[in-house]
Amino acid sequence: MARKFFVGGNWKCNGTAEEVKKIVTILNEAEVPSDDVVEVVVSPPFVFLPVVKNLLRSDFHVAAQNCWVRKGGAFTGEISAEMLVNLGIPWVILGHSERRLILNESNEFVADKVAYALSQGIKVIACVGETLEQRESGSTMAVVAAQTKAIADKVSNWVNIVLAYEPVWAIGTGKVATPAQAQEVHSELRKWLHDNAGAEIAASTRIIYGGSVNGANCKELADQPDVDGFLVGGASLKPEFIDIIKSATVKKKN
Repeated sequence: MARKFFVGGNWKCNGTAEEVKKIVTILNEAEVPSDDVVEVVVSPPFVFLPVVKNLLRSDFHVAAQNCWVRKGGAFTGEISAEMLVNLGIPWVILGHSERRLILNESNEFVADKVAYALSQGIKVIACVGETLEQRESGSTMAVVAAQTKAIADKVSNWVNIVLAYEPVWAIGTGKVATPAQAQEVHSELRKWLHDNAGAEIAASTRIIYGGSVNGANCKELADQPDVDGFLVGGASLKPEFIDIIKSATVKKKN
């Protein structure tokens, strides 16, 4: 089964109302491959979700950067999955390394969030990835397998999950995993899904790469057989995000 290329833009904690409108204008005017070739999702901060959703072209979609682990209520500062549904937000990013590392979100907590968001009809970009220390100690696969297993333990249907492999040491550092390094982990992750979730899930689940993806390195990364797209950080706030979306055509040629 062919996996449709997926490009997500994570704006993180950036932007003003004016800047956000400028970014949306650039996206709206861009000539990119059609949505049967590439699925594009941008993820602004919560406060800008309604304005981006209202202004953004119809072939691009919007994601929240996080949501609460269960139904809303007395959880000051949190945003529930139900609220996202109410706003018509179809996607959410969960388990980003910044939340795992800075806010101490555990594998189990992230998995609970994934399961709850899915139960409310929201599609999930679920992030996994190792730190530099973990890579250097040779435990990359053990770490990402444990993160993925926590999700697999709570979820049986993977149709609405995109798995994002983000080596923590490559996020915002300018260091990027080589195409071979990315392919190795993506291939191992797919093998893990095959052995633990089934052949069909392994073949159909998109595994995207995140970590200092930019206009210069995206084509070579996109050319790897198990790289099904990107979760882009800093570059998603710049016009080069358009070049990254266009790298989907590399897959079309293969």
